[in-house]
Amino acid sequence: MDRNFARALSLVLASEGGWSDNPADPGGATMKGVTLANFRRYVKADATKADLRAISDDQVATVYRRFYWDAVAGAQLPGGIDYALFDFAVNSGPGRAAKYLQGVLGVVQDGRIGPATLAAVRAKPAGVVIDALCDARLAFLERLSTWPSFGRGWSARVASVRRQALLMSAAPSATEGSVSPGPASADDVPLAATPAGARSPAAGEALAVPHKSASPAKVAGVLALIALALGSLTAWTAHLSCNLFGVFCQ
Repeated sequence: MDRNFARALSLVLASEGGWSDNPADPGGATMKGVTLANFRRYVKADATKADLRAISDDQVATVYRRFYWDAVAGAQLPGGIDYALFDFAVNSGPGRAAKYLQGVLGVVQDGRIGPATLAAVRAKPAGVVIDALCDARLAFLERLSTWPSFGRGWSARVASVRRQALLMSAAPSATEGSVSPGPASADDVPLAATPAGARSPAAGEALAVPHKSASPAKVAGVLALIALALGSLTAWTAHLSCNLFGVFCQ
């Protein structure tokens, strides 16, 4: 979901690193993973390599969101899958990443994440999709002619993406994990929330049960029962005295 964009971007940037202008890299000069071509497309049309090296964080986020995240419908994908596909798109292009996801899902590989792809991705466990997508991605990278130069780094990157994506897929959202309470049993004694600043009981301590004041009606009833009992006790004592001491009692 879109809530993962900032986290996914930070993970991608950690993999992309800083400035790179390796002649063996088909992407050419890049800064924080942003190519000069994309910088010119989304930020500054006549940008130079010096401009690219000075790219701001906001400009980086703009390029990544528009060219990669939005291109693979990151905001509509389940947590974890969004990051795995996003990183794939950054590394190998949005169209290729989308086609590989569609291949994993068994839907038409047109490179566009639409209703059919979204329905298929939601019908499978996120962890299964992430594993299959990372496997397919690694297999694609291994077939590239540049694998001897970049294979070690790519392999480590895919492993990291798999690990982080699976963690993201397992993290519950704000509404997940909440269970509606069922009927209370005799053992279900609700405890009041601890007031702010109050100390929670330590392990082994008994919880104090709040005292409830008796209502006036209950107090009156108890007093009436006590009076009745005292009256009966007085009558019984007098009768006993008559029998023991021969006192005539009327």
